[in-house]
Amino acid sequence: MAELELRSGRLALEDGTIFRGEAFGARGGDSDGEVVFNTAITGYQEVLSDPSYRGQIVVMTAPEMGNVGCNPEDDESPRAWLAGLVVRALSPRFSSWRGRESLSDHLARAGVSGLAGIDTRALTRKLRTLGMLRGLLSTDESASDADLIDRVRATPGLAGRDLVREVTAREPYPWSEPSWRHAQDAALLPAARHHVVAYDFGIKRSILRRLVDFGCRVTVVPAATPAEEALALAPDGIFLSNGPGDPAAVPYAAEACRRLLDSGRPLFGICLGHQILGLALGGTTYKLKFGHHGANQPVMDLATRKVEITSQNHGFAVDVASLAGRAELSHVNLNDGTVEGMRLAGRPVFSVQYHPEASPGPHDAGYLFEGFVGLMDDWGRRPTIARRGA
Repeated sequence: MAELELRSGRLALEDGTIFRGEAFGARGGDSDGEVVFNTAITGYQEVLSDPSYRGQIVVMTAPEMGNVGCNPEDDESPRAWLAGLVVRALSPRFSSWRGRESLSDHLARAGVSGLAGIDTRALTRKLRTLGMLRGLLSTDESASDADLIDRVRATPGLAGRDLVREVTAREPYPWSEPSWRHAQDAALLPAARHHVVAYDFGIKRSILRRLVDFGCRVTVVPAATPAEEALALAPDGIFLSNGPGDPAAVPYAAEACRRLLDSGRPLFGICLGHQILGLALGGTTYKLKFGHHGANQPVMDLATRKVEITSQNHGFAVDVASLAGRAELSHVNLNDGTVEGMRLAGRPVFSVQYHPEASPGPHDAGYLFEGFVGLMDDWGRRPTIARRGA
């Protein structure tokens, strides 16, 4: 294992703050993005490869990262999408039987910069107080602090930007790979009895694997796929995936969702897909102060009063008041009371703001996939003429 070579680097924030540390990962150039903090203790590789982090510089609040390295199996997409990674301490070596390369090498190969050795507690307190800030990671030693601050203030924020087009698939593709537990024991894997069309707004592989685990054959389609094309694939259900950025910046997705709702088919949305459903129903969304990023967010299911510990990554939320009379609130965040789930009365449609597939995180919410399959079972039992007329 090669020795880790660190270089001096800086993180400039739009409020004029400069954090100095040691750069790792990709060399040269500046990288800008909206700075957010993630409270997960582990799972840094899943964070790196989650397309929902497009346009963001992620600060990990756990003190040490990189100690188990990285491996191909834990990637949630073909590449790393975030703009940069900030950690308190970067492990100089990794130790895991699954590890194939260091965190620094993994970032370098993906062209992503990192910064270590800064006070991430102080940075997190700033973000918690001021909210998400635009930031710039730089290894340009010739630039003054003032130059870096001017550069970061000239960068765009996330509001109003369509980042989905940057991360979505270019062509439809099938998916049939289950999670690793099911792959190791064929007896655990049910026969595929439902066809799901999954809209890729920045979908994670673990979501697709969980759908397969529950007996689904999946066709993934690009984000801008018209509803008519998706329905022509004869799905038993529609899935709206997670993704990055501002849901109001992808009006084509809300328009397709409205047409999909008219088909009467079961529909399940998560994260950005949940927000798009809210917009399709005539609701509105708004930007949160610092968002929810991590694997330990408490959510209450209002039907059962049970509390789930959930994995989340989003900077926008659905305005519950805007959906009065259109949807029922099903889940709430116990930290700030924001909307975490909704359903349509008398219709096979529901969504959640969090990530029931976890990766990383707890598996408290896995029942939601089972619920989606149950709705498709019910749909399949309806008379053919009734389904055509839905």
